[in-house]
Amino acid sequence: MCVRDLLRTHQMRTQAPKIDSYPATATDSFDERLASQKEIDDWLPVTSSRNAKWYYSAFHNVTAMVGAGVLIFPYDMSALGWGPGMTVLALSWIITLYTLWQMVEMHEMVPGRRFDRYHELGQYAFGEKLGLYIVVPQQLLVEVGVNIVYMVTGGESLRKFHKIVCRHDCDKMNKLSYFIMIFASAQFVLSHLPNFNAISGVSLAAAVMSFSYTTMAWAACLKQDIVHNVGYTYRSDHRTAENVLSFFNALGNVAFAYAGHNVVLEIQATIPSTPEKPSKGPMWRGVVVAYIIVALCYFPVAIFGYWAFGNQAVDENILITLNKPAWLIATANLFVALHLCGSYQIYAMAVFDMIETVLVRKMKFRPTKFLRFVVRNVYVGYTMFIAITFPFFNGLLGFFGGFAFAPTSYFLPCIMWLTIRNPRRFSLSWWANWICILLGVTLMIVAPIGGFRTIIIKAKTYNFYSEVNSHSLKKE
Repeated sequence: MCVRDLLRTHQMRTQAPKIDSYPATATDSFDERLASQKEIDDWLPVTSSRNAKWYYSAFHNVTAMVGAGVLIFPYDMSALGWGPGMTVLALSWIITLYTLWQMVEMHEMVPGRRFDRYHELGQYAFGEKLGLYIVVPQQLLVEVGVNIVYMVTGGESLRKFHKIVCRHDCDKMNKLSYFIMIFASAQFVLSHLPNFNAISGVSLAAAVMSFSYTTMAWAACLKQDIVHNVGYTYRSDHRTAENVLSFFNALGNVAFAYAGHNVVLEIQATIPSTPEKPSKGPMWRGVVVAYIIVALCYFPVAIFGYWAFGNQAVDENILITLNKPAWLIATANLFVALHLCGSYQIYAMAVFDMIETVLVRKMKFRPTKFLRFVVRNVYVGYTMFIAITFPFFNGLLGFFGGFAFAPTSYFLPCIMWLTIRNPRRFSLSWWANWICILLGVTLMIVAPIGGFRTIIIKAKTYNFYSEVNSHSLKKE
């Protein structure tokens, strides 16, 4: 065959066919696929509703970020000291606000397209497969891990509340596992709310609760007389290695308080967007309000708690260190449990979206209420089981979470920004991102070391499903 014949054959093969040459069934099939795609999008938690307001972003971010871990800040300050402690608090607030702004900007950086999920942005930055391998494991580790820790912490808060208000026969029901199951029973109900907008009321109540119990904590510290012989030097265990490990653990606890990045794109996906009014405007407004509230929660607790107790803060939880007034501690612990109900749902909703997306898109399950009922009940049951089995999971999260919290909140957004936006070398943006990357990588290396120490100490005396579970969250 000559070259001319080859060219003619190639042209015939690549030429677009005429419209009327399509059989009727082809158009019908295309319409059916579009309808099926829309049905799935309208069913999935992240894309089913896009009518959220800017203030939804505010209290969703407050609920996701402010956790009961803020109550450990005075104890962490006793390991860090005034200078390093305040520096870590301030730097974490500034860096994570900057990286959160980057994610809000990148949500619609491609005209006509929205990156509704963290892994979708990762796929665009790193490639279809590599983006999934980089983002999804870290995001799941954070979200599932936080849900398990919230199960444990919610159960602990309910147990503390019960112990304070119960005057007789309290020991008959004082095992942590019982209260974890009570906390989980609320999650079995709330988990069947279909999407982020449906849990907006729960999230608002949780945000109010978080602001309330943190205010109670620092106000009680102000009212509390400074303890006798208070000191503001580093809390010493008389061994250099122990002091260094305590420093690393405290560093991780303070830095990991900013985990909202793992759900920020999913939250922004619920806000309507047009070319004239993109979603980044109302989303950023909500983020700024949220970060102001976060600062009003975090800094007073750390500052006034450390001021009142110094290096003699004897318990991880400042509410337990205070001990009085009893009504305040009981109310604050109840508020912690109520707040964690909303926080659990914020992170669980992103996990539900991942699981349900795989089931209906990859495994071709029908998007039905029964499928959602089974998936969400199984997930809540799984996190409850792990929480009851390993109630020192906060130590595990401190170890393994260091490899996920630091990247997803501190430097992974910066790498994506450098990859996609490609700012001019040695410009302000270039320097800012590389500084964040270096600090984040350092944090990822040193933070898990303290968590590893916690695992070793608590595993020595641990027995599965025994009464020791009730005390397993206390610092050894």
